[in-house]
Amino acid sequence: MERRYDLDWIRILAFGVLVFYHVGMYYVTWDWHVNSPHASHALEPLMRLASPWRLSLLFLVSGAATGFLWDRCRRAGAPFLGPRSWRLLLPLVFGMLVIVPPQSYFEVLEKLPGGYHDGYLAFWARYLAGDAGFCRDGDCLDLPTWNHLWFVAYLWVYTVVLWALLRSAPRLAERLAETVRRALSGPGGLLWPLAWLAIARMLLVGRFESTHALFDDWYNHAQYLPLFLLGFAIARPGPLWDRIEAARWPALAAALGAWLYIAWYFGHYTDGTPPEPLRWLQRLLWAVQQWAAIVAILGFGRRFAPGDSPARRWLTEAVFPVYILHQTLIVVLAVWMRRFDLVPWIEGPLLVAATFALCFAGYGIIRRVGWLRPLFGLKYSRSPHVPRHEAPDVRS
Repeated sequence: MERRYDLDWIRILAFGVLVFYHVGMYYVTWDWHVNSPHASHALEPLMRLASPWRLSLLFLVSGAATGFLWDRCRRAGAPFLGPRSWRLLLPLVFGMLVIVPPQSYFEVLEKLPGGYHDGYLAFWARYLAGDAGFCRDGDCLDLPTWNHLWFVAYLWVYTVVLWALLRSAPRLAERLAETVRRALSGPGGLLWPLAWLAIARMLLVGRFESTHALFDDWYNHAQYLPLFLLGFAIARPGPLWDRIEAARWPALAAALGAWLYIAWYFGHYTDGTPPEPLRWLQRLLWAVQQWAAIVAILGFGRRFAPGDSPARRWLTEAVFPVYILHQTLIVVLAVWMRRFDLVPWIEGPLLVAATFALCFAGYGIIRRVGWLRPLFGLKYSRSPHVPRHEAPDVRS
């Protein structure tokens, strides 16, 4: 399969949205690791503009990237699951042990009754030991934790599921992928994923809380695993992508219309007791926003995304290290910036800019240090500096 530069750019932008979203989590009233003293409802409607689709899009694009990697490994006769597991699980373990603990530390400082006074190193030792004593109102931190790195754990599990299918029944897998492409390419075909997502939300979201704990997260698995497999199935160019591009404007209108209702719904029924018909309508329109936004982004990306460039190559490789670093940097920077007592409309943009700057600076160091690269999902290299005219191997 030829390289899809539009999907590269969509993946870059999707991970960029995570930085803005997690900075936003600091300023809303929703429970997060730390919250701003100025937290309010003001930003919540804008946050809900991205909530339904941001992670769904990432899983779909990750499925497509896995398709490219599988195709390349198969043609080269190279192993797939072992190297892929190394590239995902080593950063996950390293992140849980080193990158994530500051998030839990500042959460304990902020939320533990009576505070915590033993310092970070003492906390880190208790964190690594799996101390279950950090509790508030009967709710205890599960330590160690993967926090935002749950995405990496889920991505590895979904990759194993796909690998098992491809190894055990390759012809069946190819026929299923072709059937999916044909079904979605026909009139009204783009509504099939919407139907799945709507049914999953209506039947499961009220029964299974979103935990990101892997073993009890059935609603999230019901949406993210099919989207990952869908990304694998539709990665290669074809008539389906013409239909996606043609649907970009109607999809954008549907996504924005659904968002207006969702923003009104959660803003109006803050007590969580809406009439049942409106609750079911909200669940339906959540799925509409989720899928329509994905179709719109894919369609506009195919239409307008730039092609190859040094910026694309640099950013494509930077995505995973930036993802690993960003949430810890947001938490640490946010707590540090409190001393300046800035108003949110000044502090927020500064927090975004500082997070991106430190993430990119961190990546600039990581890519040049051979032993650091695998800890952040990059291939090990004795001479890791990549000349500007060469495209790094980043499809994985």
